[in-house]
Amino acid sequence: MAINPVKVPVREQEAKVRATNFEEVCYGYNAEEAMEEAKRCLNCKNPKCVQGCPVSISIPEFIQEVKAGNFEEAAKVIAKSSSLPAVCGRVCPQETQCEGVCVVGIKGDPVSIGKLERFVADWSRENNIDLTGNIEKNGIKVGIVGSGPAGLACAGDLAKLGYDVTVFEAFHESGGVLTYGIPEFRLPKEKVVNYEIDSIRKLGVKIENNVIVGRTITIDEMIEEEGFKAVFIGSGAGLPSFMGIPGENANGVLSANEFLTRVNLMKAYIDDYDTPIRVGKHVAVVGGGNVAMDAARTALRLGADTHIVYRRSEEELPARVEEVHHAKEEGIIFDLLTNPKEIHVDENGNVCGLTCVKMELGEPDDSGRRRPVEVPGSEFRIDVDMVIMSLGTKPNPLIASTTPGLDVDKRRCIVADEDGLTSLEGIYAGGDTVTGAATVISAMGAGRVAAAAMHKYLKEKYL
Repeated sequence: MAINPVKVPVREQEAKVRATNFEEVCYGYNAEEAMEEAKRCLNCKNPKCVQGCPVSISIPEFIQEVKAGNFEEAAKVIAKSSSLPAVCGRVCPQETQCEGVCVVGIKGDPVSIGKLERFVADWSRENNIDLTGNIEKNGIKVGIVGSGPAGLACAGDLAKLGYDVTVFEAFHESGGVLTYGIPEFRLPKEKVVNYEIDSIRKLGVKIENNVIVGRTITIDEMIEEEGFKAVFIGSGAGLPSFMGIPGENANGVLSANEFLTRVNLMKAYIDDYDTPIRVGKHVAVVGGGNVAMDAARTALRLGADTHIVYRRSEEELPARVEEVHHAKEEGIIFDLLTNPKEIHVDENGNVCGLTCVKMELGEPDDSGRRRPVEVPGSEFRIDVDMVIMSLGTKPNPLIASTTPGLDVDKRRCIVADEDGLTSLEGIYAGGDTVTGAATVISAMGAGRVAAAAMHKYLKEKYL
């Protein structure tokens, strides 16, 4: 039977409507649509899609179960490799990972692996499918720093292996970047994030919130006083970067991190919450990644006329194609090949404008992308009253500064080997705290790799 070269389309909110609300943009597949899309999978004997998945989900296996209508079995297949399938199905860059190497994609659209994963996860939630199984506990205590994707993936795998796992989270809610960094319209918190975190709790994982490792308790105290035999550091990269241009200290200049945290974690987008949030009428978001798209689309929904200011061309935008497409549909204005030079400040210390310069692409730089070069005499001004900087993030130095002997590199990232082992015995790290800001799924992959290495270490030493 010939394979349909075109993927089953996914239903979405109409752009003009969704630009005014925080409800989820994409509706996902229903059962009939999912089974129809699953028919497009070739069930390859050497599945490149699995190699492209950072957590190595048995993709053809779960898709064949979807094709047959065996959704619970599909969920069991995914659960062997992923603790957060409904999250990954929504926010992972499948187009550059599993779908990017899909054989079907050579002559047509790749199989919509991410949308199928999301369907299975949502179906499991809606039908109260319990995937925990029976776990034999071994009584060995393991600590996890951070309840973001790396920490949760590591915690889930270790709990399945029988360890007594405790996660320490600095915020009052769990989830890390899933909770504070990704908007509700892309990743619903109560329906998706909280449910999947509760599923990890059902494995026996304990999560202690409002615990700042490095202040409330140190890594050394966890080992020496609390009896943890190994620790995984998955504390992310929450320290924002700025440009260092004139006017950056003005009222109305903030990082995308702060903006999204206030809106997402502290529910500032809901009218009956008391969290203060000031959103200008004319907002410029500086940067071109997924976080920049999230900040811009959030500001738009809060009533702002919003620009993306990015120094390279559209081809170099690091954000997902889907997010750029959605942002354009919703009315975000893209000022590409444009770089800020100065933020203008009025007599009250508030932002009142942004001077930019046009750029052109020169020779490739160390990243392999063509280096943006200023066009002489091309300065122009954008009238804005708020500037959101989305220029990447670095790890907070707190843990490294309070853990003697823990090596970091020049970017303040924790140094870890391919298994996540740091310079200290029994201390592992992974995700953004090692690599700098990256994707949810790559952080989960690092958490899983570290969990396997920790199990090997603990088994040899204590079991």
